[in-house]
Amino acid sequence: MKENPKFIISGGGTGGHIYPAIAIANELKQRFPKAEILFVGASDKMEMQKVPQAGYPIKGLWIAGIQRKLTLQNAMFPLKLVSSLAKSFSIIKSFKPDVVIGTGGFASGAVLKVASMLGIPTVIQEQNSYPGITNKLLGKKAHKICVAYENLERFFPKENMKLTGNPVRQDLLSVNDKKEEAVEYFKLDKSKKTLLVLGGSLGARRINQLIEKELDFLLSKNIQIIWQCGKLYFEEYKRFNDKKDVQVLSFIDRMDLVYASADVVISRSGASSVSELAIVGKPVIFIPSPNVAEDHQTKNAQAIVDKHGAILIKEKELDEQFEVVFEALLNDKGKQESLSENIKKLALPNATKDIVDEIMKLV
Repeated sequence: MKENPKFIISGGGTGGHIYPAIAIANELKQRFPKAEILFVGASDKMEMQKVPQAGYPIKGLWIAGIQRKLTLQNAMFPLKLVSSLAKSFSIIKSFKPDVVIGTGGFASGAVLKVASMLGIPTVIQEQNSYPGITNKLLGKKAHKICVAYENLERFFPKENMKLTGNPVRQDLLSVNDKKEEAVEYFKLDKSKKTLLVLGGSLGARRINQLIEKELDFLLSKNIQIIWQCGKLYFEEYKRFNDKKDVQVLSFIDRMDLVYASADVVISRSGASSVSELAIVGKPVIFIPSPNVAEDHQTKNAQAIVDKHGAILIKEKELDEQFEVVFEALLNDKGKQESLSENIKKLALPNATKDIVDEIMKLV
């Protein structure tokens, strides 16, 4: 095998696509210190900052997804698609990769399509239980599709699929040993249960509205709350830091410690969040975002609920169900333990290594 293989990795738009891409790059670099790795992303998305921060070069494409309503952006889509295909062709011909890896997002669609046309081996890392339209189209020609959920044969050729899971932060593998450190770090009261509220790096408006509305109810249950409201909403909600037993944060640096501190978690159900919560094995109430392509967050959460590993409340049901469901969970230690055990059974902690094993077979 080559000492210095070349890889193009494409994925972005959200942290859920970028983080797995960087994790895969890091594992490739660990195995092949002389490997050359080039990222390709959308020129106006967060990967243009996050990837260089992780130490990798990136090239941007002029590409965006199709909106659900009539917009100027939709009218520009054909032009952007042609532009991104042409630039992908130029990048691939110049860089000459051995394998091209896509972790989702519209930029990866263009790059993998061109790589496939040029006969270069391609790998898709599909994070969700219901693939988006880009990956469904690309999957027909991909050499390997690394999936995080079972029963995706209706979308991808079975012989090319491998159940690997989603890459997660390696420091999450040992959170059970960090409870004391977490209590100290977040200055928590050991005698109280801790509720962790997660809305993703940007935040989740509906979850923030829920916690604001239910704050007095929650605090009446003698719990403390770590509430990650997201950077878009921090100015609006930081005033609640004045309340006893409430910490409002725009983002969390130490995810390992915040998971270690949590007794119950309320979270969106993006692919990365679901994979992390399976690894850490905490009782969780999923509140999926209904505003994502193919309603994939609801499908991700439902896949865990079907295995008795989590509770799901849809946004439209929050007003009538939240207090009843939360109080029942908080008061039922047996239910908490069974949810923890069942979600942990679905964890795939070696995902990054397993994905890179599949990539190496193609080099």
